[in-house]
Amino acid sequence: NTWEPRRNLRCANTLKQFHRDLEGEIIRRTGRRPRTVPPRHLDAALVEFLLQKGRQRKALQRWERELNARRSHKGSISVENEVDLNGPPKGFSYINEYKVAEGIAVTQVAIGCECKNCLEAPVNGCCPGVSLNKFAYNIQGQVRLQAGQPIYECNSRCRCSDDCPNRVVQRGISYNLCIFRTSNGRGWGVRTLEKIRRHSFVMEYVGEIITSEEAERRGQVYDRQGITYLFDLDYVEDVYTVDAAYYGNVSHFVNHSCNPNLQVYNVFIDNLDERLPRIAFFATRTIWAGEELTFDYNMQGCADMESTRMDSNFGLAGLTGSPKKRVRIECKCGTEFCRKYLF
Repeated sequence: NTWEPRRNLRCANTLKQFHRDLEGEIIRRTGRRPRTVPPRHLDAALVEFLLQKGRQRKALQRWERELNARRSHKGSISVENEVDLNGPPKGFSYINEYKVAEGIAVTQVAIGCECKNCLEAPVNGCCPGVSLNKFAYNIQGQVRLQAGQPIYECNSRCRCSDDCPNRVVQRGISYNLCIFRTSNGRGWGVRTLEKIRRHSFVMEYVGEIITSEEAERRGQVYDRQGITYLFDLDYVEDVYTVDAAYYGNVSHFVNHSCNPNLQVYNVFIDNLDERLPRIAFFATRTIWAGEELTFDYNMQGCADMESTRMDSNFGLAGLTGSPKKRVRIECKCGTEFCRKYLF
């Protein structure tokens, strides 16, 4: 309750943050930048805002530490909200791999490759060759398959080492990413803090593996809440769905765009059940540091392929009946060719 000489304060960064918060709120209220000298008196509403902002910042810092403590991947996670007073999402738990619901069996692979060099000297085509598929990566780990073609990586029974060129998705996220609050009403989003090369693996979409029947039930609930986290695993048939509403990783916060910079691929590693692929996001182009990561929630496979079994329907579980009865979610991606609605 008293003015204190600056020389008595040893929290320079906190003071700078306080003045940034103060200046930002004054600009928001008045539309004008405040005087160089801070005001001598703060009204009650402004004081309450600064207190809430301080509490929010501490909560986000705790959440950031928690996310990084739980991640098993190399890439770090930072959290930022300079838009509103929203804190960490409630009821969300960070996981690194699928959480399989009770009653769903995941069969582990029984055999692995015998290659000494899986890229240059694959024995019998390595793991992709066994299923009559092509090797997915080049020496830099960039995917060289068209969207729609499955990726078969080496597994836990293979003789190759962890640095095998055919082990990419299983190494996890390697880029430092930031979960941030968007300024145009899209909630949380994800941006990269470093350059990502074209065709590079970025992240995997993980969550609870549930049956399509359970997804139908949950989807109707989520529609009423206005949230969309269901990803149909319809590579060969629509039997299972990934639900990332309450269990997931960074991909939980990735927003939709009608002109995305991420492309979906189906990946098989230790489980070869084609009804249960792993969902991996690869960069469609060079993505620069500071750029938001996005994918198309209704992404389709390549039109020129004989089979587009990989067609990915995100959030469509539960939207049953005729199109007129479906819940239409407005798209806010802002791209030139925006479809105006997500579905």
